[in-house]
Amino acid sequence: MAIGPKEGGRAPNFSMDSTQGPIKLGDYKDQTLVLYFYPKDDTPGCTTEAKDFTDLAREFEKAGAKVVGVSRDTLAKHEKFAAKHDLAVTLASDEDGKVCEAYGVWVEKKNYGRTYMGIERSTFLIGPDKKVIRIWRKVRVKGHAEDVLNVIKSGA
Repeated sequence: MAIGPKEGGRAPNFSMDSTQGPIKLGDYKDQTLVLYFYPKDDTPGCTTEAKDFTDLAREFEKAGAKVVGVSRDTLAKHEKFAAKHDLAVTLASDEDGKVCEAYGVWVEKKNYGRTYMGIERSTFLIGPDKKVIRIWRKVRVKGHAEDVLNVIKSGA
């Protein structure tokens, strides 16, 4: 069972390098933050998810929200991934896995009978007060970005 923040609880602080330079939780004053964790740059599901958030980037902005995608890929990989797919979301690099651990998304996974540690695709909606409004775990990519946007627009 992954341990991490709970809905209504405080979001764990973070500090990471990103495609927009160094970022930390405190940078998002007076803004809602969509912090989504994904397994790996340039894989089919992760690419679709990043493109879906990119397609809705203006809508998120209008709703007062910033979107940040997090994986353990290097910053150089993120920059290549963002350029290749013309991504409009910030991608943050958690190479040492500390942020993934703090958010409880570094979990044991099974694939074709093989057990390994990896990132569980998850999204955390964090309010301007740095409290977690909503958590989506084991995210299915199709329609996810729209779901998150709708929750923000509904004033959750």
